[in-house]
Amino acid sequence: MFRTTTAPVAARAVRSGGSAGALRDYLELAKPRITAMVLVTTAAGFLLGTRSLGLSAGAVGGATDSFTAQLSTLFNLLLGTALVAAGTSAMNHVLERDVDGLMARTRHRPLPAGRLEPGPARVLAGVLAGAGVLYLAATVNLLTASLAAATFVIYDFVYTPLKRISSLATLVGAVPGALPVLGGWTAATGGLGPGGMALFGIMFVWQIPHFLALAWILRSDYAAAGMPMLGTGQRGRGSAGRSALTFSLALLPMSLLPALLGLGGAVYAATAVALGGGLLVAAAVFFRRATLRNARMLFRLTILYVPLLFGVLALNTS
Repeated sequence: MFRTTTAPVAARAVRSGGSAGALRDYLELAKPRITAMVLVTTAAGFLLGTRSLGLSAGAVGGATDSFTAQLSTLFNLLLGTALVAAGTSAMNHVLERDVDGLMARTRHRPLPAGRLEPGPARVLAGVLAGAGVLYLAATVNLLTASLAAATFVIYDFVYTPLKRISSLATLVGAVPGALPVLGGWTAATGGLGPGGMALFGIMFVWQIPHFLALAWILRSDYAAAGMPMLGTGQRGRGSAGRSALTFSLALLPMSLLPALLGLGGAVYAATAVALGGGLLVAAAVFFRRATLRNARMLFRLTILYVPLLFGVLALNTS
């Protein structure tokens, strides 16, 4: 049940901010920063997919119409993906409004603060996600639309409720987090393929140390909300560090798959080893001593990892 006590008179007074304030609140439901990250990884998957076909912006064989078609597909892909990502985030706001009201970090969000009602927010979320999936099906391809739909369903209706009862939800949540890059690949190639699955694998494994570090930093908030996040319980110091180290170690060979598949060259392989090695050291430090400082160091390195790795991969083909 939604705790109406999280919206006192002072919070309801914020509603009088007018249409501009309401617009900002609805925009917040879309989690713009997360949506932007989704679009970056989607675009990376698309670019690498076109590279695998020899149809990159720099190597389209002089076929201007092919390049124009690629740009058109990319535009449609990003627009449809943005709609689905925004709808997914908005639905998450609706479904977690009660626990958001219990955490200091999230209690001032539009729904727990009482500035927006859950009914209209739920409708908006469904419309955005549904429109995005239909748009992708009509303008890109059915496989990409299906992956976007799976992202919405798994994130909001599997991962989100599972967070309340099991610390293993982190592993489930990594699936929708890794699907956008695969969607970019399928938009470019029309199929999954080894390259697309390698990119999916990298994003899946990377998310575990990333979210473990974040969960450790915010463990008091999660404890207040009664959410059993992986590595934040009584034995969290050992389990968080051990899991972060294990998945950071697994990320090293996983990140080399694009080079083995011919998507990346020697510079990419060296970069993958260097970035993976740095992440592994940070995870080992966190495992040896789980402190706020070490968790923040690991978290910051994971944030840098993806744009650097995919950026070099996009520039250094085999």
